[in-house]
Amino acid sequence: MTGAILYVSEYLLYAGRVSVTASILAEDRITLTPMADSPELARALDDANVPTLLAAYAYLTHDADFLERFAPHIRPAYSNPPTDIPEDIADELRIRIRRLLTTGDGLADSTPSDALVQRIMSVTVGEPVEDEFLELVYDQCGFRPWIDRSKVAGRKTPKAGFKVLVIGAGMTGMAAATKLREAGYDFVVIEKNADVGGTWYENRYPGVGVDTPSHFYSFSWEIWPQWSHYHPHGADMQRYMLAVADKYDLRRDIRFQTTVERLVWDEKTCMWTVTVRNSAGACEDIVVNAVINGHGPVNRYKMPDIPGLADFNGPVVHTANYPSDLDLKGKRVAVIGTGASSAQLCGAIAAEVAELTVYQRTKHWVIYNPEIAHDVSEGMKWALANIPTFKEWFRFRVYWSAADGLFANVLKDPAWEGNMQAVSEGNEMTRQYALSYMHAKFADRPDLIEKLTPDFPIFSKRIILDNGWFDALARPNVHLEDKGIARILPNGIEAPDGSVFECDVIICATGFNVSKMVGDLEIKGTGGRDLGEEWGDEDPRSYLGMCVPGYPNYFHTVGPNSAPNHAAGQNLISEAQVNWIIEALDRVNEAGARAFEVRQDAFDAWNRKVDERMPQMIWTHPRANSYYNNSKGRVFLSWPWRLVDFFNATRRPEEGSYRLIA
Repeated sequence: MTGAILYVSEYLLYAGRVSVTASILAEDRITLTPMADSPELARALDDANVPTLLAAYAYLTHDADFLERFAPHIRPAYSNPPTDIPEDIADELRIRIRRLLTTGDGLADSTPSDALVQRIMSVTVGEPVEDEFLELVYDQCGFRPWIDRSKVAGRKTPKAGFKVLVIGAGMTGMAAATKLREAGYDFVVIEKNADVGGTWYENRYPGVGVDTPSHFYSFSWEIWPQWSHYHPHGADMQRYMLAVADKYDLRRDIRFQTTVERLVWDEKTCMWTVTVRNSAGACEDIVVNAVINGHGPVNRYKMPDIPGLADFNGPVVHTANYPSDLDLKGKRVAVIGTGASSAQLCGAIAAEVAELTVYQRTKHWVIYNPEIAHDVSEGMKWALANIPTFKEWFRFRVYWSAADGLFANVLKDPAWEGNMQAVSEGNEMTRQYALSYMHAKFADRPDLIEKLTPDFPIFSKRIILDNGWFDALARPNVHLEDKGIARILPNGIEAPDGSVFECDVIICATGFNVSKMVGDLEIKGTGGRDLGEEWGDEDPRSYLGMCVPGYPNYFHTVGPNSAPNHAAGQNLISEAQVNWIIEALDRVNEAGARAFEVRQDAFDAWNRKVDERMPQMIWTHPRANSYYNNSKGRVFLSWPWRLVDFFNATRRPEEGSYRLIA
């Protein structure tokens, strides 16, 4: 989940619990039951975000002329000068939408045209939004979900006995379970943990949070109005996952505390034999037609390879396996790593520990987003839950500001000659914003500015959203070490110069083994091919991040070159891949075939396309080196286009790109 900036004002104060209902039908009509006119409603509208209210009003009324009165005053996110809507027309909007909500006066009798929706999008984000984004917005913002296969006339019901096994019950696995059931497929989910949530079940360290905004980092079919924070804490995210599992009754098809160990393809039967092990250690073979691997790349945490680590006398923990009973109060703590997890952790524990030393190997760009610490007011929750289309339009604004609206940052400008720390004028402006924030925070600490300032372009590695990280580093009990670690002693950490920091606890915020995408799984395909051997420890390749020739009916989600590393959007990638996979299974079902396999020529052509694109991207800058790249410099993780391009590419398998095995 890459970081992103999103500036959000205080939207609504408490507006009371009055009732409003709306039915938004994709094809034709909108109906609305008027709500009570009340002081709470008036106050809510006074505090509401004006562009979002405008979008909802224009959608419900089709009042294009009134919409255009705002166009000169709304500017793109992060622009200078910022959006500045005159109070007179803002007040007129509040009066109009109050009348609409309380009386129904002005409500259109049909949904707006594509042209009007596109114009609402463009006006309310302050820049042109092209028509290629329409289908994504309709689907991902909940206006017109892409497809409910259970309601498709003439669609062939999946063949009885055709079974799918899903690995993992994190975001992708839960999406797969929801949509497989909707599509009528028999399936089972295998989950190693005791409940759903994946990353958000496992990551429980102090300060854990999400750098993707809440109102976008969620399922498009379950847009939640109950977020407590604009950027969810880890517990917020897990509560959402649990609520989704409850609402859709997902647990009845999940086998918990069970681990998948081996997948073997049988060419004669066109079936996968999946070996699983339960919590008691007993193994079982499950024979299925297809496998969707949703175990994710940030599921296998990585301990640092430092001499003496096993000999330390105190607790040694990883942030991804943080014990709930670890007490740090008054302790001397060493944190190894300075990425996103470390920044969140240190911001949360610095005030309670006696001494904190943070060991930095890699510098990271840090961006301040004042919204990250803001709570969602009860009024905003009420508006999201009750004002027709408000939550849909708010989700669109978040998507635009935190995802594809940021794409220009990662695209190299061939004409850029400014410096080696940026790839374009816009990228340099973002870098200067981050620098100005750092210099302001550490005006009296030039030593920290020197230690923290990267020499590579911003966005070429994952950025950090500051939520207490810089404040923690400025504390007198916190020390940032950038000279490396020689070894771990039983009583502390020794630096290369021989100095020792004596500590009671070592916390490793050292990330995950992202490049070995099969993890510990053994995956045997056609002719005994071994996917782990073919991909090795750091060189995975696939088709659309999902398929590999020689492994029929095996779909590896969130795979090579499918990560949205320009900004937010892993939720969209997961949903899009699940959609494509079910479309692929439907091709098998419709043809009466047994298996789906991507063609070698399509696989090769796709990877050539990715390789040809990468030199245009920031991640191939000479100074960029991150977990997006392997040791040879190849960018194996990142999707080098926009989210809308991934969405449009995964509506259905391209004819000629695959073969069906009869």
